[in-house]
Amino acid sequence: MTKVNETDLGLRERHMEISGKCAVVTGGTDGIGIEIARQLQAKGASVIVCGRRADYLEAAAAQGIEAISADLSNAKGCEEFAAKLSGRTIDILINNAGMGGNFGPGEPVDLDLTDRALFLNLNAPMHLIARMLPGLLERSEAAIVNVTSGLALAPRAGGPVYCASKAGLRSFTQALRHNLAKTNIHVIEALPPVVETAMTADRDGGKMTAKDCAAEIVHAIAANKAEANIGMVKILRLVYSISPALARKVMIRF
Repeated sequence: MTKVNETDLGLRERHMEISGKCAVVTGGTDGIGIEIARQLQAKGASVIVCGRRADYLEAAAAQGIEAISADLSNAKGCEEFAAKLSGRTIDILINNAGMGGNFGPGEPVDLDLTDRALFLNLNAPMHLIARMLPGLLERSEAAIVNVTSGLALAPRAGGPVYCASKAGLRSFTQALRHNLAKTNIHVIEALPPVVETAMTADRDGGKMTAKDCAAEIVHAIAANKAEANIGMVKILRLVYSISPALARKVMIRF
């Protein structure tokens, strides 16, 4: 693993220059992902997104964003997407793609859906990081952003599969950050609250807009933050720091 000298470690102390960078955003054709892509593009980055819906891919391409069809819910899809990026100079990898799994009370469990959700939310970031790490290590400064959730801190009863995968990704991100601490790669975890997206369409009120959520993630990248607690997650993080048991008791009911 490439090391950097003490002067280079000063990258941690200053903002990342987004202009001129190339960023990959998974799940980047709608919701939080497309807003991240737009805002990075507005700051002068070139952006590559991936998704599964042809109409969303076309809409992203119409905005000058390179859009690649990919299904990251399985190993083959991750391998194919990484192959399409082979030889490209990538500075920022944002693992944003995610989905829920049904494991709620009183409903038949779809184990195929569960497996795909676990792979997309947890395994896919690992696969893409592993494949893109050599290239990222060659850049003067680079970033890996893993989008988890406030539910990685304390789960809710209605989404056990999603919560488990995001908690796993949070743990992986913390260990990865430690392992890459003396390299040129800054590792960021973004923890959004409930955001207005297709996945949360059946939930009532209190949702953050995707645009506002994306703005905080982009700010975290520019500021080289290690962790971005977004919106109401700031309060949850405070409660959790005082009493993890209380945070879990409150959140499990939602």
